[in-house]
Amino acid sequence: MANHKSAKKRIRVTEKKNRVNTARKSAIKTFIKKALNAITGGDKEKATTEMRNAESRIMKGAGKVMPKKRASRKVSRMTKKLNKMESR
Repeated sequence: MANHKSAKKRIRVTEKKNRVNTARKSAIKTFIKKALNAITGGDKEKATTEMRNAESRIMKGAGKVMPKKRASRKVSRMTKKLNKMESR
């Protein structure tokens, strides 16, 4: 256990950041699932809207809770799926 005042504060700050980051990751995953379900559902307008929301969330989390390249890769792959759906 921490003995110094600064070490105790560090523990509190770390726990708070951990909760915030976990919530962000969870929200991103939820938006991704919604977008992918909308794409597989077949409704173009809903899929486009959900994709826009998911892309926004992913890019806001890029660099904070996930690497920027991973975020770009996820957006790119979802966009590909959306475009493939629209061409059918």
